[in-house]
Amino acid sequence: MSEPTSMRLPLLFAGFLCIATPVMAKEAAVSPIRVNQMGLLANAAKLAILPASATQPLDWSLRDAGGQVVASGKTIVTGDDAASGQHLHRIDLSAVTMTGEGFTLAAGGAVSRAFAIGTGPYGRLKRDALAYFYHNRAGIPIEARFVGAAWARPAGHEKEIAPCYGGKDEGGNDWTACGHSLNVTGGWYDAGDHGKYVVNGGIALWTLLNLAERQTLKGKAPAFPDGTAAIPEAGNGVNDLLDEARWQMEFMLTMQVPDGSRMPLPLGPQDGSKRLNFTQDVDISGMAHHKVADERWTGLPLPPHMDKERRFLYPPSTAATLNLAATAAQAARIWKTIDPAFAERCLVAAVRAWKAAVRVPDALATSNFDGSGGYGDKDVADEFFWAHAELLITTRHAVFTQAVTGSSFFGRDTLAEPSWAQTSSLGALSLALHPDALAEADSARIRAAILRTADLYAGEAADSGYAQPMGPKAYGWGSNSGLMNRALILAYAHDLSGQGAYRDRVVDVADYLLGRNPLDISYVSGYGARAMQRPHHRFWAHVLDPKLPPPPPGVVSGGPNGGDSLGDEARKRIGPCAPQTCWKDDIDLFTVNEVTINWNAPLVWLTAWLDEG
Repeated sequence: MSEPTSMRLPLLFAGFLCIATPVMAKEAAVSPIRVNQMGLLANAAKLAILPASATQPLDWSLRDAGGQVVASGKTIVTGDDAASGQHLHRIDLSAVTMTGEGFTLAAGGAVSRAFAIGTGPYGRLKRDALAYFYHNRAGIPIEARFVGAAWARPAGHEKEIAPCYGGKDEGGNDWTACGHSLNVTGGWYDAGDHGKYVVNGGIALWTLLNLAERQTLKGKAPAFPDGTAAIPEAGNGVNDLLDEARWQMEFMLTMQVPDGSRMPLPLGPQDGSKRLNFTQDVDISGMAHHKVADERWTGLPLPPHMDKERRFLYPPSTAATLNLAATAAQAARIWKTIDPAFAERCLVAAVRAWKAAVRVPDALATSNFDGSGGYGDKDVADEFFWAHAELLITTRHAVFTQAVTGSSFFGRDTLAEPSWAQTSSLGALSLALHPDALAEADSARIRAAILRTADLYAGEAADSGYAQPMGPKAYGWGSNSGLMNRALILAYAHDLSGQGAYRDRVVDVADYLLGRNPLDISYVSGYGARAMQRPHHRFWAHVLDPKLPPPPPGVVSGGPNGGDSLGDEARKRIGPCAPQTCWKDDIDLFTVNEVTINWNAPLVWLTAWLDEG
């Protein structure tokens, strides 16, 4: 397989680091036939898509690098497709067993660009996708020896000791600052801004930890054995994936409120306006602050070490507290034999957080603050289920068994699409990895729900012109994340059943991300002839300041947004669009081209899973 065409990133091979200079790619012309720009997997279904007005099947032929026809057939007319706004033909190459480079596909007078058939780019892409997290670490210099000189930068928000926010918010509410400051140095910047959010960090952290735990429990070779990732901790005897995850876990622990802390908080549902009703003297001990972030929004570009805004701890929330409880419980069992002292610290924090959430179950986050994302959540029942599941697996305590089996989420036939706002599926997937945590009949219910959900997604893929497990109305903000998290459930279904059809649907999502989509765009930087290069990011802002770098390879865009959240500016710049085409590679358009930790985390998970073979 060829190297990414748009830029080069350090790769770690046999103990040494090769560093090259990044360059912005000249964008290739649109291919009339859509195919994964990095190549098709030899051991999976292989599809290409032809947008064409013909209503009858067309002849197609596949030629090798020497120009010889090695396969041929008729297209399958799938017709008008609501998600793409195109009339489509499907070309099924699954019967092709040849591997190599330089294949071209012709159909209806159109010819594709050259592509490969083989193992795919996933071994390399999983490393680049994981490198996203080191690039976006706070509180530590990002060193040239790991990322190359172009991406190196001083530490952002070094020695970050933040006070609690106090004063009037955008709704005119007067917040009383809590009486403590916390050293919250470290963690990952969430997205294009410099905020650090516990709820977004929680699902991103869970995803990386779940990958490591799954591979261990299923006897798979680790995706990132010690010394294979370009991070400072490589060589310490610990799986590099866990080293990167621990950087965030340590930060999450620092966001926990000290004992004896009290403050006024708005509790329960509010009236929908920005005016809030406060309950006085709430005991917030053991809760987690929702975020640490800038007082005011900053503009682009802005390297993190040049961010001069005041930083505050924003009020604790029940959702953040349960994110801490869930991930700390998960970490406690994973590090139990690796670092028992750290594992015990995590477990103590998890139990404290759970007790705090039970005591204050309705501290709902507000979006009233300038300078950072709100991540408001009006229903935290899903976070309770997730936290109870993780605590049950780790402690095996009867109180958590009762909480899990008594939850409305436990009785449901299907799982919800995982997201920062809907985390119940995370608990179900963790329980599937630990069937002995529940009675066999209860574990069977979890497994059945996973398989039924996967079947629903597979049905949606069958109805989709581009074979994606998501209906046209679901392409909202972060649609690529939605696809990847659905693919994660499909991967679990394959693990549980061994049915190859589930794996093929995961491959469909990877193919879509890497170019088999109506825009002929690879949404992953550095991978493909037409790869995303202008994410909404304050440091990867070469298009705004030539002294700053473009994104490194392995960064996934949020993707098309055909929903109400697209926004006026994006709508103006993009123009009329079908759901899968409401996207533009524009650094200003955060509703379509933002990048985040909770979107790159499932990219790591899926590429590592596909790399297992």
